[in-house]
Amino acid sequence: MLNPSIDSLLNKLNSKYTLVTVAAKRAREMQEKNNGMVQKPVSFKSVGKALEEIDAGLLFYSTDKKTAVDTTPTITE
Repeated sequence: MLNPSIDSLLNKLNSKYTLVTVAAKRAREMQEKNNGMVQKPVSFKSVGKALEEIDAGLLFYSTDKKTAVDTTPTITE
């Protein structure tokens, strides 16, 4: 079973495509910088840790109205 569940993740982001994009970008960043924000992650892999960050409300996606497309995940502390 996926932890966190897809239903709880889709409550945080508006689509599965956005969820995959944000999680993949954050996972790459975590692999390069080793800077996870979840204190005690359940997952050992970076994609799982990124999904846990999204579920915890530490990572989310926003678009800037001035640009056509903004795929940069916004990280809050």
